[in-house]
Formats: sequence, C-alpha cells, structure tokens
Amino acid sequence: MSSAISRVLDKAVIGERLTPAEGVLLLEAHDLTAIGAAADAVTRRLHPEPYRTYNIDRNINYSNVCAAVCDFCAFYRPVKHSEAYVLSTEVILQKIQETVELGGDQILMQGGLHPTLPFEWYEDLLRTIKQHYPQVNIHGFSPPEIHFFTKIAKQPLPVVLERLKAAGLGSLPGGGGEILVDRVRKLITRGKVLTDDWLNVHREWHKLGGKSSATMMFGHVETLAERIEHLDRIRELQDETGGFTAFICWTCQPPEKAPWFDNRSDGVDMSQLPEAGAFEYLKTQAVARLYLDNVPNIQSSWVTQGEKIGGLALMFGANDMGSLMIEENVVAQAGTVHHLTLDMIRRLIRDAGYSPRQRNVFYEYLDSPEPVVETLQSARRPGQLLPVLN
Repeated sequence: MSSAISRVLDKAVIGERLTPAEGVLLLEAHDLTAIGAAADAVTRRLHPEPYRTYNIDRNINYSNVCAAVCDFCAFYRPVKHSEAYVLSTEVILQKIQETVELGGDQILMQGGLHPTLPFEWYEDLLRTIKQHYPQVNIHGFSPPEIHFFTKIAKQPLPVVLERLKAAGLGSLPGGGGEILVDRVRKLITRGKVLTDDWLNVHREWHKLGGKSSATMMFGHVETLAERIEHLDRIRELQDETGGFTAFICWTCQPPEKAPWFDNRSDGVDMSQLPEAGAFEYLKTQAVARLYLDNVPNIQSSWVTQGEKIGGLALMFGANDMGSLMIEENVVAQAGTVHHLTLDMIRRLIRDAGYSPRQRNVFYEYLDSPEPVVETLQSARRPGQLLPVLN
C-alpha cells in the first residue's frame, strides 16, 4: 500500500473529511483489505453498539408503466404494452396484510412514470392504506416519480410533497439515483429527472421534516471521478439538511437483452458492458463509508450481491443488512435473483460478530436485544476483517 493511500485512510479513520481527489485515489487503488479495514473502523466508531440491523418490508411495484426509457431497466413497459399493469387497491392491501403477518412495519412502494394516472390516484391510495394499516410506514415514490407528479398535477414540488405527506406518505426512498452526474444520466436514460431536480426532491422533503435514503447504481458508463461526484452531491445535501438516514449502493445488473432495444437507435446496450464484480462492489461501498462522513448508516446490497458478499459487506462499511425484501421485481427482471430468509439474515449478522436487531426506516429498534453472549465481536480488533462463517 502506498504512503499516499495510507495517509488518506488514516485521515478518514479519525474522522477528517476526504476531498474528491482523495476519494478518487481510493477508488483507483487495489488494496481492498486496507480500504475495507478502514471502512470497518469508521463504522465501529460511528456504531460502537454490539448490534447490526435489518428491517422487514415489502417492495410493492404498483405499476410497471413508465414514460421514461432507462437502458438498464428490464422492468418497465410502455403504457399500451400487453404486459403493462396497474395493481388494484385490493391487491396492494392484500400484499400489505401479508407483510404485517410476517412482522413487517413498512412497505417500499414504487412504480414507473405513469403518463395517465391522475395525481389524485396516488393520494387516494395513500389514504386507503393508512386507513387500513395506520401502523405501517409508507416508504414511497422515488424522486423521479415525485418530480413527474409535479407535471401531472401541475403543482410546484413543495405543494406535491405536502399533499403526499398529508395523505400518508412517511418517508422517501432514494430510487432513480443511478449516478448523479448529468452526462451519465443523459446517456443511459431519457425522459427522466436530472441531477439537480433529483436532489431537490429530497431537499424539499427534508424541509418538511421528512427523512429519506440515498442510493447509487454504479459499474456501467460512469468514471471513477463521477462516482465520487455522486457521493459528493449526497454529502453536500446532507450538510445542508441532515435528512438522509442511509446510503445504499449496488452494481448495475444489466438485462440479458432489453426486449425493446432492437427497436431503438439511441441509448446504450447495457448487456454488452462488463459487469462489475464483488471486488468493485466491496471497494466502492467501503469508499462510500469513508467519504460520506455525515450519513449515519450504510446498507448492504445482498439483493444484488447474494448471501456471501452481502454478509461480507458488514465488514466493509455497512452496519445494516437492509430489508428482508419479501417481494422484489425490478432487479429480478434483469435476471439477478437472490433470496435470504430472516434466519439467514440474522445468521449473517452473527457471523460478522454482532447481535441482530430489527429496526424501522428511522433506525429505531423494534425488538429487544438478545441475551449477551460471547461473539466474534469481542475477539475482533477495530479494523480487523474476519471471514463470513458457514
């Protein structure tokens, strides 16, 4: 490991803020062990508690109809496509009932940019859900959707968000972030919100006292400097508002072949790009933990990485295993399907040397701690990496 890399890692471990140039330097480095150990040390400084968390929710995609075109998305369908759908309220309520019966307290509700559904449809849906399940948090509508709502409602963003909150919206996901650099967004998406407007949805939601999460999908056409620019924009907004509870990153899961691509002359055939692997995922997540000094939580992306790497992420900067994910449709449409049971998630947390705790979207514990037992945590020094056990 070079002395320059060592100085940057030491700086991050003691809590000093990294510069964009230092972030790029780390992404260019290949010493995964050292970067991971530094990220683990930062995580243990920020989260000295003997717990690592997870939540139980369900991803409900109320519709797959979308007016935008994203080259990486195998999920969306044009409005008149034979496979296009909009779930009925009865089906959505049944999905929520199943989630509650499994111990869930939240739904993640997202869809496409539906060109014909009126804004009132979303308000009515929120009110109905809260009427039947007042205890369930609705973590709903990505920034691209909410920005699109301003167009169909012909209302300014603050008004749209106030109306959604009044109808029952509890928190915002960070979906549709991809890479928050307009060069990249214009290259891989069309008809979708650009960087400043994506960030401004979160900004205005935070002004209302709301909380949200931030995401990054990487490993496609972006440069390493653009990954850091993405992280820098998140960190900058967090300095301003403090409204992000967590950051989640994952590697692009390109479709084997997008069924509509042959009919288009524009865009990028993502199926032809080399896929970023586990090394790049762990390194990027670790760098995100080092760079995002003001975002309290980092989630593992086991949904895209699978059980082993998803568990190992707890030693590379993550302090949360994310959701049980009772239902997932978008990534699955691209051909990536990983399933973990609740017992498996809890085991992965124990294997990393911690006690598992269920939490809500605001990172409040929902259960009682397990009895204190001797774990690997007591045997592991700060920054020391241990293998995920079988």
